[in-house]
Amino acid sequence: MSSLSPTENATLSTPRAKNLALLLLAMTQFVIVIDASIVNVALPSIGAHLHFSRDDLTWVVNSYTLTFGGFLLLGGRMADLLGRRRMFMLGLVVFSLASLGGGLAQSETWLIAARAVQGLGAAIVSPAALSIITTTFADGAERNRALGIWGAVAGAGGAAGVLLGGILTSGLSWRWVLFVNVPIGLIAATMAPRTLAESRRENAGGSFDIPGAVTVTVGLALLVYAVVDAVNVGWGSTRTIACLAGAGLLLIAFVVIELRGDDPLMPFSIFRLRTLRGANIVGLLIGMSLFSMFFFISLYLQDVMHYTPIQTGIAYLPLAVGIIVSAGLAAQLVTRLGFKIPLTIGMILIAVGLFWFAQVPAPHGSYVSDILGPSLLAAVGLGFAFVPVTIAAVTGTKPHEAGLASGLINTSQQIGGALGLAILATVANSRTQDILTAGAHNTAIALTKGFDRAFLIGGGFAVLGAILTMLLISSKDSRDHTNAASSIHAAVAHAATG
Repeated sequence: MSSLSPTENATLSTPRAKNLALLLLAMTQFVIVIDASIVNVALPSIGAHLHFSRDDLTWVVNSYTLTFGGFLLLGGRMADLLGRRRMFMLGLVVFSLASLGGGLAQSETWLIAARAVQGLGAAIVSPAALSIITTTFADGAERNRALGIWGAVAGAGGAAGVLLGGILTSGLSWRWVLFVNVPIGLIAATMAPRTLAESRRENAGGSFDIPGAVTVTVGLALLVYAVVDAVNVGWGSTRTIACLAGAGLLLIAFVVIELRGDDPLMPFSIFRLRTLRGANIVGLLIGMSLFSMFFFISLYLQDVMHYTPIQTGIAYLPLAVGIIVSAGLAAQLVTRLGFKIPLTIGMILIAVGLFWFAQVPAPHGSYVSDILGPSLLAAVGLGFAFVPVTIAAVTGTKPHEAGLASGLINTSQQIGGALGLAILATVANSRTQDILTAGAHNTAIALTKGFDRAFLIGGGFAVLGAILTMLLISSKDSRDHTNAASSIHAAVAHAATG
């Protein structure tokens, strides 16, 4: 077995130091999550300035998603092997420089390439940051609180990105939705050596698993590409089928390589943990049900209710606040009840919120009755789901597996989001086209009927997630987590009074 460095379990010694570390990590994650949504509002301006075709414009978003989803697993394992703080800093520099390059882009190829490199930087930063949290904060109430803040920031980032994108695009230029990342990323990278403790696994067999790294990264990237491109070319197209087949063959090759390797990139022994397996499956379904929600709400507000970009962003504020509040509450509930009950409740609330969204009328919907109510319900559900599923995903793992476990849950959610959006966009577009073909003349009604169908199926994904939570997440692990948190709290209280 590989040995661990003396800093493997290194933690910061004072509450103030830990809080500073958490602030830095949460701020970074906020920027990473925002970047997946901030450009959506700016797409019309980008298309006009750089002369994008309608189909190619989607790749401003998809190129980021492609490399982010494809490299997450590799990024998590690199953090374990090469140093979590080191990879955190490297990822921030890559992300920041790519943001600068994207903001300076003079052609569509230039911008798409810069967005792809941004995704690579994000894939290095995100699992490194999450694994630093799991190794810095003690298991129990302390880690639950940290992950509650992490979850609140990550969940609210998607909604905040729409508002910030509208403000920057309207007030300055679309280029500033990328420029804004540069100072934040470089400042965070500069602060990291003074704020974060380094930790890594040493003596990992003397070599890096290059064949495993190549096959899993290319396989996941090709899978994400096939999924996001299927919306444009069709699920039955030769290109989609060929890409899915290629991704399948590469991932099978990865499994074979890992089973035969002496020091594999991803030891499959980690999947012996029942709760980890269940958490990643539920995480996939969270992504499938919720990522598309932001997409379709934005389209409904702008294309049906004719909101401006800034009005759309403001409409998201209650959703963002709801996520922040509910994630903090979820962290406390996990400490008292374990992660299984809050996660189940969260998935049910997400399902109810999406089913409510499926009733939105056209062409004269009301923000208060048709958007605000289900938004708040879905926000509470997301906060209740995201925090417990993240805690469950690292439960039972050893310190040297923190990056791997973090990369896995990030990958599950990212691929789930790409897959869910592709499926639901196909469903919505098909429903809208059928209505228009049947002779409907009101485009707003046809669009809304498509959105309704997508929300309905998204709610079905959430229901499946609630069922699988009850079946796949270990009740014993959930109770043990609560007991451990109670024991630690009692010990701290005893030390304070004695």
